Amino acid sequence: MESVYHRRVHSETGQTPLERFLAAAAGAPTAPVAEARLIEAFRWSETRTVSKTATVSLFGNIYEVEPELAGFRVQLVFDPHELAEIEVRCHDRLAGRAVPLEIRRHVHPRAQRTDPEKTQSTGIDYLGLVSERRERGLRKRIDYRDLSRTGDETNPTNKEEQKDEY
Repeated sequence: MESVYHRRVHSETGQTPLERFLAAAAGAPTAPVAEARLIEAFRWSETRTVSKTATVSLFGNIYEVEPELAGFRVQLVFDPHELAEIEVRCHDRLAGRAVPLEIRRHVHPRAQRTDPEKTQSTGIDYLGLVSERRERGLRKRIDYRDLSRTGDETNPTNKEEQKDEY
């Protein structure tokens, strides 16, 4: 950096980065950059088209945006480490925030909600019935795991004899 980059003339400024830095340092001390401007400088942006359902997808996540933006191409501006807060811009103007899509159960408004504590148990152990049926089915078939246990596995001579047989 010091021997090459800082000493090469930049095409836009016409100065080397070292000359530019020293000129700025020779003048009055520079004011610190405002925190909001610094944060904005390191934010990322992606362009997406808003779907008919007013949603956009970003890195596998689906976000809701304002319904008026359906069909428009928008710019999503965000911190890559915090995808819960995404700013939406349309035609270089702020158009609200994108919020993570909350999947809700679609139920008719007149449908009555039931309290799980008030529901009565049927007394049927469904998992037990399924397990019992499976066990009965396994008993009817040949269990191939038991076939290897026919010989004495603790006797090494028996293992050698089995190898010779094959």
